[in-house]
Amino acid sequence: MTTIWELDFYSRPILDENKKKIWEVLICESSLNINDSGEEKFRYSQYCSNQEVNSVTLGNAIKEAMAKSGQTPQKIRFFRTQMNNMITKAGKDLGIPCAPSRRTFNLNQWLAKRMEEVYPSHPGYTPVGANSSVLMPNPTPQTLPDALLAEKWAFVSLEAAAFAEMPEWEIGFQEAFPLKNFGVNPDTSIPGMIFFSSRALPLAAWISGLELTSLKFEALPLANLLLETGVNDSWILANIKDAATIAEAQGFEAAKQKANGVHFLAVQSDPQAESFAGFWLLQDMSPI
Repeated sequence: MTTIWELDFYSRPILDENKKKIWEVLICESSLNINDSGEEKFRYSQYCSNQEVNSVTLGNAIKEAMAKSGQTPQKIRFFRTQMNNMITKAGKDLGIPCAPSRRTFNLNQWLAKRMEEVYPSHPGYTPVGANSSVLMPNPTPQTLPDALLAEKWAFVSLEAAAFAEMPEWEIGFQEAFPLKNFGVNPDTSIPGMIFFSSRALPLAAWISGLELTSLKFEALPLANLLLETGVNDSWILANIKDAATIAEAQGFEAAKQKANGVHFLAVQSDPQAESFAGFWLLQDMSPI
């Protein structure tokens, strides 16, 4: 069974007795399936001083987390690009690959909750503004290889309750999370995109190798449907030229907002197919 962890190692809005920022390691387990229970997922936290900010401290924290959880993750995801070298080295020393990724959905929720409920109760709490470390630059979107372009695509939607049957669907490549843990009610309409390709399986395999975050319609400078991956990568999935489709894309964005940013991407061989080459639940990431 695959285990993926999400990790953050960064300063918190707390000062020690010497008026120096306190740092913290946060580790939690990713939800990989629609029926995962977020409340049962492993969590680990550890404060440290600014003098202990190094790969050795982080590596020791990861080892302690593994000992406490009885797990060895196959991959660790992290979203802070400026911590890339330190996190990657700590993982490498332990033989664990670390991937820069915005697909740290459980970590985002946990960190936001700690910002509201945990840190303010600390005696050294110092309120701060938005954390610029997670405000991602807008990269120039990359073009997909011709062999991976979908031949057809469509905007679709599914009622959230329908995802309860997802474990029974025939899917080649997939990753999901429990909708109830993301504030989505069973009657909420979840918007999505389905891409149809005669090379559906190779397309799904290639997509599965990315750290998927979200689908996004961008109206300017050109109307494009983008796939956002990693911490700042973006891929052009489709060019949109006609007014009717642009209106559909705008409706897709509006539906995402009503579903707390939750949406999906699916890949099939054709509209009559009863199986999916790939299916991924996604969520727009808000800066923490």
